[in-house]
Amino acid sequence: MKLQNDTFIRALLRQPTPYTPVWLMRQAGRYLPEYNVSRSKAGSFLALAKSPAMATEVTLQPLERFPLDAAILFSDILTVPDAMGLGLYFADGEGPRFERPVRDADAIARLQIPDPDGELRYVLDAVAEIRRALAGRVPLIGFAGSPYTIACYMVEGRGSADFRTIKTLLYQQPALLHRLLEANTKATVAYLNAQIEAGAQAVMIFDTWGGSLSHAAYQEFSLAYMARVVAELKKDHDGERIPNIVFTKGGNPWLESIAAIGCDGIGLDWTASLKDCLLYTSPSPRD
Repeated sequence: MKLQNDTFIRALLRQPTPYTPVWLMRQAGRYLPEYNVSRSKAGSFLALAKSPAMATEVTLQPLERFPLDAAILFSDILTVPDAMGLGLYFADGEGPRFERPVRDADAIARLQIPDPDGELRYVLDAVAEIRRALAGRVPLIGFAGSPYTIACYMVEGRGSADFRTIKTLLYQQPALLHRLLEANTKATVAYLNAQIEAGAQAVMIFDTWGGSLSHAAYQEFSLAYMARVVAELKKDHDGERIPNIVFTKGGNPWLESIAAIGCDGIGLDWTASLKDCLLYTSPSPRD
C-alpha cells in the first residue's frame, strides 16, 4: 500500500521534503491517559508488549492526538535477550531485570540465537497488525537494542549507574565479551530483518549505553558491532528502500564515526549541536 505521508522516509533518504518530519522516540507511554488504561487492562508491561493486538492499540494512540509523521513499534529492546532465556521481568519502580544474568564463559556458550519466527513471533505479528491498521497513513519504524547495550543488561542483570560488572568483563576478559557481542549481533540482524519482512518501513538501533564507554572502547565494543548490523540489514523490501537510523545516547563525540558506518540517519541527544551536525550530512547515493 502506497504511503500517504512519506515525509519521514524521504528525509532519511536525504530527498527534498516540504517540512521537517516529526516523531517521538517514546510516542506511546505514561503521559497518555489512554495508554495507562491499556496498560492496566493488560496487567503488566510485558503482557502489553507481548499482545500484538494491544501493542497495535498503543502504537496508534499518539497518532490520534498529534500530527506525527511516523509510528514506532511498541515493544522493548530487551525482547531479544528475553528470547535467549534470561528471564526478563519488570520490578515495580526499578525497571527491567533478568533472572539469569550472563557473566561467565559457560553462560555465554549456552546462549542460542532466537528464531524471530519462534520466540519473537509476537513482535512480528504486532508489526504486521500495525501496518494493516495504519493503512499507509504514515510509515512504521521497527527497532532493536545495539549489541553492546543488550550486553549491558545481560551482564549486569538490570540497569546500572556505573556498569561495573560489564566493564570489569570488558577490561579483564575482552575476548569473552566479544563472544557475547558476536551472539548479540547475529540475533539483532535476524530480528531487524524479520521486522522488515513483517512490514517495518524503517529500523532504528538504540545504543543506549555506548556513551558510557571510553573512546577506544566505544569503537571496539559498540560501534564495530553496529557497523556489522547496518551492513547486514535488508536495504530494500517489496521494491521499497528501507532506511536505518543509529542512535548512541551520549554519542556526540563520535558522530562522524557513526556516519561512516553507512547508516541513513543518526539519532541525536540533547548534547549535540544541530549546526555542527550539518558537517556529517552528504547527498543520498539514490537521489
